[in-house]
Order: sequence, then C-alpha cells, then structure tokens
Amino acid sequence: MNVIKFENIALTDAERQPCEVWTRVMGYHRPVSEFNRGKKSEYYSRLCFTEEKAVSHLDNITDTCACAAE
Repeated sequence: MNVIKFENIALTDAERQPCEVWTRVMGYHRPVSEFNRGKKSEYYSRLCFTEEKAVSHLDNITDTCACAAE
C-alpha cells in the first residue's frame, strides 16, 4: 500500500483551484463573493464557535444567576 505524504506535495499557483466559500444568510446559502462590501466586512469579522468554550461557560454560572433559575 502506497502512503501519500501531504507535506511532500507542492503546487504552483497555476495548479491550484479557486475555492468558493458559501455561508448561510437570512435562511438560505449564498457565496461570499456575491456579498456587498458591508456584508463581506460583517462575514470576515465573525468569530468561530467552539463547543468547548460554550460548555466551559456553563461551569461559571452560579445558583444566584437569573438564567440558572429558569
């Protein structure tokens, strides 16, 4: 069985294929390249969600917190 080592692969810019990024906006998917300047700015300023950070936030909620009582 041949094993491909990806660190040995080198491509020139001419060999690369452009990647089109799509995202969900207002209930449907659109390519980011079609966004206006304002929407592109908003998209690039977004933060990535990580489940670990969200779950660790729950550990900091105390019994006196209003949202914990619900």
